[in-house]
Amino acid sequence: MTETVQRQLGASDSPIEDALEDAFTRMVSEGTQRLHRTWREVFVTGFFGGTEVALGVLAYLAVLSATQRPLVAGLAFSIGFLALLLGRSELFTEGFLVPVVTVAARRAGLGQLLKLWGGTMLANLVGGWLIMWLIIAGFPGLRAQAVESGAHFATAPLSTQSLSLAVLGGMAITLMTRMQHGTDSVPGKIAAAVAAAFLLAGLQLFHSILDSLLIFGALITGKAPFGYLDWLGWFGYTLAGNVVGGLALVTLLRLLRSKDRVREERDAATAS
Repeated sequence: MTETVQRQLGASDSPIEDALEDAFTRMVSEGTQRLHRTWREVFVTGFFGGTEVALGVLAYLAVLSATQRPLVAGLAFSIGFLALLLGRSELFTEGFLVPVVTVAARRAGLGQLLKLWGGTMLANLVGGWLIMWLIIAGFPGLRAQAVESGAHFATAPLSTQSLSLAVLGGMAITLMTRMQHGTDSVPGKIAAAVAAAFLLAGLQLFHSILDSLLIFGALITGKAPFGYLDWLGWFGYTLAGNVVGGLALVTLLRLLRSKDRVREERDAATAS
């Protein structure tokens, strides 16, 4: 099918299917607003993201401690992703698909992307650490589970397995973003959040922010068999794996799928 025929068959004059056009428009519109936030807005939004994911971690630890079933606890963790979705806060790894598509469309610059990534990541960790301190102080019965869960990640050696889990973690969270921007249905967006939580927390994939909060909880107890330097080493390779999974395996393919539409948006941005 030629591009001309594609345009004629669709409801809009777009080189991609109508459903993809709607998703692309939503992503660029939202991404433009997110990337033009001030430092204060970036940090506050990211801080809320860290606190809300930490509440999901609380649910995860409580259910895991009671059942010793990670898959069931993963479903409980979806509370954190639902809070992100409905509260309109920001998680660092959610910044792969939408902001990168926006920069590719020249609706924002690379510096703004780096500001969003850096500010959100730092704020996620600060907000998450604070809530994990409150959780460990308020729920002493969960301390042993926090140490066990945190150690599972912090003591994992750098290996093909751990890197694979990190790549899959980045892919899963970015896929959640893609699914949520592919529909206007609130139940559909909620289903995507629950599915991603099941994959990430239930299957114990390596996620730089989520699992850092588990590690922080263990460290705050004072009984963890590792320290902050161990966390930092784990965080470094997990972050790299998440970026590869989110950018290379989801975002890049989406850009290739919509390359004609991206080119049109770049031309329009240049002309304006």
